[in-house]
Amino acid sequence: MTPAGRLQAAIELLGTIEADRRPADAIANDFLRTRRFIGGGDRREIGEIVWSVLRARRRLGWWLERVGAEATPRLLIASLRVLTGMPAPRVAGLFGVMRFAPPPLDAAERRALDRLDTHTLDHPSMPEAVRLEMPDFVLPLLRERFGDKLESECAALMQPAPLDLRVNLLKATREEALAALAAAGLKAEPTRLSPWGLRLPGRQNVTVAAPFRDGLVEIQDEGSQLVALLAGAQPGMRVADYCAGAGGKTLALAMTMANKGHIIACDVSAPRLDGAIRRLRRAGVHNAERHLLESGDKWVKRQEKKFDRVLVDAPCTGAGTWRRNPDARLKLTETDLAELTAKQAAILDAAQRLVKPGGRLVYATCSVLRPENEAQIESFLARHSDFAIVPVADGLPAYLHGDMLRLSPARDGTDGFFACRMERRG
Repeated sequence: MTPAGRLQAAIELLGTIEADRRPADAIANDFLRTRRFIGGGDRREIGEIVWSVLRARRRLGWWLERVGAEATPRLLIASLRVLTGMPAPRVAGLFGVMRFAPPPLDAAERRALDRLDTHTLDHPSMPEAVRLEMPDFVLPLLRERFGDKLESECAALMQPAPLDLRVNLLKATREEALAALAAAGLKAEPTRLSPWGLRLPGRQNVTVAAPFRDGLVEIQDEGSQLVALLAGAQPGMRVADYCAGAGGKTLALAMTMANKGHIIACDVSAPRLDGAIRRLRRAGVHNAERHLLESGDKWVKRQEKKFDRVLVDAPCTGAGTWRRNPDARLKLTETDLAELTAKQAAILDAAQRLVKPGGRLVYATCSVLRPENEAQIESFLARHSDFAIVPVADGLPAYLHGDMLRLSPARDGTDGFFACRMERRG
């Protein structure tokens, strides 16, 4: 594709994302799937254009409103280029210059860019939530969580995330996986916190490489790996991954169990569980099965107090993953948060029934918001006095030791994960 063609494709993709409530990555996958003529390099560049706009969306909207312009996909992309240093006439010259290019800017669009010329993306008059690219109602929750680290943590949430891999110890050691990746032209480094983690710089297409296809590595953020580490699933145990989704943590749990014992991946979505089965086969896991949770299902009642470990990786706002999914913060509402916290409480109440005396319930989210994390644990313990918190220590650096695991992008270089493990007494 020509640069002009990539620009037009980015405008079309951004318009689709702005009009759709679904996650941007799912929209982008569908968009590109129907345009087979777009090659790998072009896809990456189109994605970079669109994701750069999504990371700066509130600031761009503020500027366009200030100059009296509508925040259309064309102007969002054009204004970001002007506000990050490209002269307005040069930006205008990208439109309508050749075949497949976006149509020329009209007079109103040109005036808007001219008014933005020589300005920078940030401005002293911006409201704090706009400058930090956060929903207004979320900012007080982040201030409660991070205190005087608010600015640095929000800045980290605006940056692109690295690509983390988890070595599958069922098939290779970390050293063997590093060598296999190097042979495939992928230079990785061991992660700082996870004993199984590897990190690759930038965006690289790992899924076509032999180490991934052969099941030596899985894509998994380092923070997510630490949640699996905290679960403490051992060989011979009976384990339930209650919100398994596509099976990322199920794979890690099966690995720590050395394929011995029994793990059940549960979810309310059959397509997600189908995806998990494919991943389990590639990883060489054979001690796992799936269970679809349906309305009126008697399975939980029949399995009451039979599990050594139950992991609840609860549905959440994903506020700790906004560096990967910047569109999610633009679409999150207070109603969404209220509905999610109610759902989390209901899931915890159901999942705790599976935990046997002396067994552990591990609650985790990829959120940094207190209503989904600490407040959820406090409410749960008030309802279930037979559970007590097991402090976090084993396998982690001393600075992470405490009652619960709290990870953040700026301090830890991971997604913002939360985890708490509780033991049923009796």
